[in-house]
Amino acid sequence: MTVKLDDLVRGLKEIPDPEFLCEPVYQFLSDNPVDVDSMDPYMNWSEKFYTRNLVYKDERFELMVICWDKGQVSRIHNHSDQMCWMTVPVGRLKGQNFRVVEQIDSQNYCKLERTDSFSLSDCLAATVELEEPIHQILNLDKYNERAASIHIYSKPFDTCLSYCDETDRFSEVNLSYTSIKGKLCSDVVL
Repeated sequence: MTVKLDDLVRGLKEIPDPEFLCEPVYQFLSDNPVDVDSMDPYMNWSEKFYTRNLVYKDERFELMVICWDKGQVSRIHNHSDQMCWMTVPVGRLKGQNFRVVEQIDSQNYCKLERTDSFSLSDCLAATVELEEPIHQILNLDKYNERAASIHIYSKPFDTCLSYCDETDRFSEVNLSYTSIKGKLCSDVVL
């Protein structure tokens, strides 16, 4: 049994503030796999980059559909100390977590170490732990298929830290959307 994406948003909005925490939202996401057809208005693909398609946003959370073409990966990044849940109704993805070995903020230096990894497929839900928030999402070449994931962030944020494990550097980056509520943003060329 699946739910339409709009019904998922409606259900998330009904979760009381004191219960909008890692485990209750994770359980809600696990119990309500999304009907893939209801994601169609937010399924924008680009061969150049993964796309971030905003479905809903208020002061408490935002929900996005992120579309990954074959072989696309995110930068290694954090979520600005916010909670995150994700599920993959289309295709499959790999998540790779990292921990900070050493960090010198004044030099934008950060040495990372890979920790655990996890697979996402078939609407399995996952959460990004606040204790170890640095991670990367990958649509591996060996999967040889597109993927679409649903991401919920609480609270919404418009910048995050991006890390380069080859140079041991990090920087703050601005985040943007490919589409908002099903309409391509004017500055986006797919």
